[in-house]
Amino acid sequence: MGNREKGGNTTAINSYRDLIVWKAALRLAVNCYSATKAFPNSEAYGMTSQIRRSAASIAANVAEGHGRESTGVFIQFLRTAQGSLKELETHLILCGEVGLMVEAEVANLLG
Repeated sequence: MGNREKGGNTTAINSYRDLIVWKAALRLAVNCYSATKAFPNSEAYGMTSQIRRSAASIAANVAEGHGRESTGVFIQFLRTAQGSLKELETHLILCGEVGLMVEAEVANLLG
């Protein structure tokens, strides 16, 4: 996926792990895993699973798209990742609404 110009410097992108968006998505997934540890066992196959899967999917789609080595395909995978992000946002908002998470925690994850 080439190089990125920034102030005259060229930063090599050798791996999806070099992408800022992938790093942010991975941090978000880790934070979502941590946040759902306190969920009741009755949510193991419900919200816990939904949040973890959608959060992990964001970073995974960025990585997979980058690995396809085609700009058009990469963009398609970024759109899929964006869809997973919107899915995650919806799950988090719902968790706040039904009392599985406090509003501050939801706001922190959405930030």
